[in-house]
This record gives sequence, C-alpha cells and structure tokens, in this order.
Amino acid sequence: MSDVYVVGVDMIKFGRFPEKTVPQLGSQAALMALDDAGLTIQDMQALYCGNLGQANAMVGQRILQEIGQTGVAVVNCANACATGATAFREAWMSIKAGVFDCVLAVGVEQMGRGLLGGGGGGEGIPKEGLLGSGTMPAVFAEAGMEHARNYGTTFEQFAKVSVKNHHHSTLNPKAMYQIETPLDTVMNAEMISYPNTKLMCSVNVDGSAAAVLVSEKKARELGLNRAVKVKASVLTSDPYSDRDLVMPDVNGVTRIAAKQAYEMAGIGPEDVSLVELHDCFATAEILHYENLGLCSDGDAGRMIDDGEVALGGRIPVNVSGGLLSKGHPLGATGIANIYEVCTHLRGEAGDRQVEGARFGMTHVIGLGSACGIHILEKVA
Repeated sequence: MSDVYVVGVDMIKFGRFPEKTVPQLGSQAALMALDDAGLTIQDMQALYCGNLGQANAMVGQRILQEIGQTGVAVVNCANACATGATAFREAWMSIKAGVFDCVLAVGVEQMGRGLLGGGGGGEGIPKEGLLGSGTMPAVFAEAGMEHARNYGTTFEQFAKVSVKNHHHSTLNPKAMYQIETPLDTVMNAEMISYPNTKLMCSVNVDGSAAAVLVSEKKARELGLNRAVKVKASVLTSDPYSDRDLVMPDVNGVTRIAAKQAYEMAGIGPEDVSLVELHDCFATAEILHYENLGLCSDGDAGRMIDDGEVALGGRIPVNVSGGLLSKGHPLGATGIANIYEVCTHLRGEAGDRQVEGARFGMTHVIGLGSACGIHILEKVA
C-alpha cells in the first residue's frame, strides 16, 4: 500500500460571508489548495467533500460546477464536527487502497448563530430544560464539572485555555478573531453554562479548507520539498458502555482513536511537536489533553498553569487560535486543522511557528459520536 502525502493545502480566512453560497466558499479553498500544489482540477481523480448543513445538496458536485466538471468520482460526507476529517480520511483511504494517485478533499460550512444541540424531539413531554440540557455548552460544561469533581480543576484553569488560544489567534491572520482576552475579561464575560463563559465557547463562522492528497509515486514526481506525510488516519465511534445516558461520554471515543493513531504512526505522544485539538469549549480542551495522552489523568490543570501547551511550551496546542477564536465552521474544521499542522511542518507559520516541528496531530470530535485523528510528519 502506498504512503499518502499532502502536497497542497489551504484555507480561507474564517468569517461571515452571507453574500456567498456554500459551493462558492468551498471552491475558493479548493482552488487555493490546487494552486499550493501546483496542480489543476484536471489533475484530480476524485473529490471528497465534507459539509453538514447542506448534507443532501451534493455540495461536492456543486463545487465542481464552480471550478470544472471533469467527470470524476465525488463523495459527500456528513459526520457531525468530524465531517471535514472524515472527508480527508476517505481521500486518504482511496490512495492507500491504490484506487487513485491524486485526489482533492474539501471541507466547507456556512453557520447560523446561536446554540448547537438541544431540542426535544419525539412525542410527549420535551426533555430539554426539564431533564438537563442537550445543548453543546451544557454538555461540555457538565463534562468539565465532572473533571473538576474528580481532579479539582478550577474555573481559572479552564479560563486560561481561552486566554492562551485568543493570544495565539493574534498571530494567525486567517483566524476570525485576533484579540487578546486577559484572564479577568474571560472570567467576567457573560456566563453561558458554568464554567464556560461566552469567551470560552467556540465561534460559529463560515469557512472552508482543502487539501490535495497524492500517492508516494506522485509525490516524488512533484517533489517532496513541501510534501507532508500522513502517518496515521483514524476514525472511531463510541463503544457500548453501561453508563448514565443523561451525561454523554465525551472522552472515550477520543481515547480509542488516540491509541490507534499512535500505534499506526509508530510514535507516542512524547514525539508530537504540536496539536490542533477540538476546543469547542475551554472545558473540552482540558479534557482532551488527557484523552490524547499528552499528560496523565488529573494533570491537565497543571499543564495549562505551567504553560506547557502554549507556543514555546513543551507541546503547543491550538497555535492557530483554535475553535475558540479561529472559529468552528463544522464541515471545514477537520481540514483546517490539517492546514495548520502542515503549515508548521513546512516551516511556513511565521510568527506562530513551532520551531523544529516534526510530527503534528489533529483531532476533532463529533458528539454522537465520531472522532477523527490524523498524525502528520515533516518530510524534507
């Protein structure tokens, strides 16, 4: 089976673009990634598109209507917040299987405003608001409070995640927000669901990202000087567990994926230079330090206190600004994370560059459940 390489990758600056359609947004990132690879749509043998909001609208085909209909296979993916990572993985698998040598993966989303999740559904008395809440802020607040109960994690430690990621965003011109948020500003912001204040919640934005994946043979033809090797690609779902179903398990699916990814890549967490993980809420980032094996259980609060996960620390996390400030267009996030890690492995991240980066990890979780993890390696 061929190794797989990323030879072109890019993303648009995240923001709000009501004047554009979803295919137009996706097309923009697709053309940017093709330009980055020095290729055209005529060189692509397949397109894998991730989009959640218009999952039945054949967005991949509509992107080709914008940039060139060449008759290739198109696969449309929808997998909650793991949608973009799933599209990328399907593209990876097609090359790994020897079916194609050169494919395009695109993730795109146009988001609304307000809370995600919740709702009653079904017949009878609605559960939302009566038996807790299924909105995402409430789910991840509950998970954070469970961590606090078990390990003594404090409100201030959760808030420091937001301070860190907002600072990182000031170094990323493609982030939606590029502002400093001091600790007292974060802690005193409007409370959404304790301990997550408004500045500890990810941003609903529009965005797109794309990547060109090729076989090793094709990569060598194109030149390996800026190629990035995909060392591991893993997608998991929740196993059955006998637990209280009113409190979703937001940890298990990541722990399974991380174990598989490290085994596939032949490395351990100590070898990873940087991580782009799913900080949909500040509480989530703390949990995922432990879920990804970056520290032992109960040690995540110390990691944020000691600056180990900040730029310049032992293992920088979300140097892009993360979902908290870069933004979280659901279908695009998985590939946007890959763009960020590839940029560092290529040594092209500018002021936010993680020096000496060799291995990078990306992680997304779609509650419901799906977890996509990729480990990428510097080649040249």
